[in-house]
Amino acid sequence: MRKGLKLNRRAFALLAPLALAACAGQAMQGTSGVKNADVARVENYFRTVDLENTPFLQTWANGSRGGGLITYKPGSLYMHYTAPHEMELRASGHHAVFTDAQQGSQTRIGLAHNPLGLLMGNPVVLSGEVTVTNVQKQPGVLQLSLTRTDNPSQGLVTLVFHDVANRLALSSIQIVDERRHVISISLDPV
Repeated sequence: MRKGLKLNRRAFALLAPLALAACAGQAMQGTSGVKNADVARVENYFRTVDLENTPFLQTWANGSRGGGLITYKPGSLYMHYTAPHEMELRASGHHAVFTDAQQGSQTRIGLAHNPLGLLMGNPVVLSGEVTVTNVQKQPGVLQLSLTRTDNPSQGLVTLVFHDVANRLALSSIQIVDERRHVISISLDPV
């Protein structure tokens, strides 16, 4: 039972404070036109993305792993975990609900103060309440780090995209929470 409880806490860590470190990158000062164009491309990606039952693998801060299928549309996220056991996360608007079938528990979580909320807007806007702290570009890869403008210590989200022929495909998400615990989610968008 204790093992299941720890696993539930690990899964909960995805959200609280979810899914720091504004120290992971200084806020972009006077971003160049290229960086602004990349940020606009990512905003456009999130306006049109429709991940449907995409396999994912999640690694929690303690190194344990789990996975399943993820569905994401602007403003809505559903993660169905099949490993290490049946769990699900449903998020939309300002709330998320985490259900652990093994524990028979359900947890409702507000998204206003955790990193997951950065990606739940419809549309996702990467300015104003959100600060892009870092943009890195390498051949075939675009990476952006995001935090809340008013309280960057609440968490950092780093998005990694495959960038081929000027088309973006989200390949991974790294979340650093306010306690500097790191959760990584790898996607297979194909």
